[in-house]
Amino acid sequence: MATSYLLLEDGTVMEGESFGYDSSAYGEVVFTTGMCGYQEDVTDPSFRGEILVFTYPLIGNYGVRKEFEQSDDVHVRGVVVSEYCEHPSMVYGGEPFGDYLKAHKIPAITGIDTRELVVKIREQGAFKGAIINDASKIEETLKNLRAMDSPMCENLVDQVSVKSTISIDNGKGLRIGVIDCGTKRGIIDHLSQRFDIEIFPYDAPSQVIVDSGVKGIMITNGPGDPAHPALRDTTVRTVKELSSLMPMTGICFGSQLIGLAMGGSTYKMKFGHRGTNQPVKYEGKVFITSQNHGYVVDDHSLDGTGLIVDQVNVNDGTVEGVRHRDLPIFTCQYHPEAAPGPNDTTFLFDKFKKMVQEGRL
Repeated sequence: MATSYLLLEDGTVMEGESFGYDSSAYGEVVFTTGMCGYQEDVTDPSFRGEILVFTYPLIGNYGVRKEFEQSDDVHVRGVVVSEYCEHPSMVYGGEPFGDYLKAHKIPAITGIDTRELVVKIREQGAFKGAIINDASKIEETLKNLRAMDSPMCENLVDQVSVKSTISIDNGKGLRIGVIDCGTKRGIIDHLSQRFDIEIFPYDAPSQVIVDSGVKGIMITNGPGDPAHPALRDTTVRTVKELSSLMPMTGICFGSQLIGLAMGGSTYKMKFGHRGTNQPVKYEGKVFITSQNHGYVVDDHSLDGTGLIVDQVNVNDGTVEGVRHRDLPIFTCQYHPEAAPGPNDTTFLFDKFKKMVQEGRL
């Protein structure tokens, strides 16, 4: 393995070895606490624009397989691990994780003290960062990092949403719409067990969705800042116009967009929630959930919006879900489909189906 370097905008330089594609990468450096599911993570469109640090110390000990992909592409800009396993167990088959990243042209670095790195992110927040393989370019890269805008300033949703409407006939006789901000296959799979589906681009006008005849709408997960001007002018406006016309739910990024559409606000978290072990309190019970987000709805902004916070994160008290006082609308900030992660909250898909059938919560 060749020497490689992880650089942070504050001047931190961490040396390791390359096990991915031989190139450089810029992105927002964030971490995830999941012990497995690295293939699902890197193919999750919500990670667009980010260099992903895995806190679990050994990554690559099982092979990656196409059926676990959550999209057709790898969306992270780089991967950082403590120890990469070059020879995965063949129990599940598949190819080595490093070969997979090389095929998708994603740089990756091993040999990093991820404990030190994660403590730094937890204390100071997510950093702009880079992975490079040329020591002579360290100073130049640090200068570029400090000058560049955060990847979260981009309209990342435009990079991952479908470009035209996709129809999926599952023979269910009940059709719902999905506003695709970067959906995972796991979400579509769960919806397909219950509905026929129309998948719309994130910027589809509300009238197009109404004219399609769908009976309810889901707004999906996705990357970046939900309050980006390009989203306020499209998705947020559409959600607001549809909110009084049909039952609605939102997952993760979709929850934030619903919060904005109803008059609330969002903010960027210090280091976000990413992993498969986030505890959420809902209806007197605690559920373990899979999450991937760096923004969240501001609970103090919801007065007068009709939205009520009915789910909270046990660790930090942040909003994990809302429901509307009068309209058939509810959301969750986590991923009920998991992929990877626990299946504690898959019942929310049934709750959505019942709401669509009855037109009320």
